[in-house]
Amino acid sequence: MKMEMVYAALLLHSLGKKVDEAGVKKVLEAAGAKVEAAQIKALVSSLKDVNIDEAIKQTSVVQAAAPAAAEEKKVEKEEKKEEEKAEKKAEEAAAGLGALFG
Repeated sequence: MKMEMVYAALLLHSLGKKVDEAGVKKVLEAAGAKVEAAQIKALVSSLKDVNIDEAIKQTSVVQAAAPAAAEEKKVEKEEKKEEEKAEKKAEEAAAGLGALFG
């Protein structure tokens, strides 16, 4: 299924229009997209029992969680780098003491 059809359905929904084959077809034609009746019918059929508002909310939650997870990984990497630097300094200090008492 092409994204253009999904966008057309979302546009109709956001405007408070019924998401049906005729509406999706009109939006696609107005945008200059290739219209495939079978795909439009499949899209409308698959959206028949879907609460679009709820689906959008669930998607928003997933999208909001993704940046938080990425930030957490970034913080973990920074902490690991700091730990490695501290270990390296400790090794250098130990090597320096070893040279003194050699």
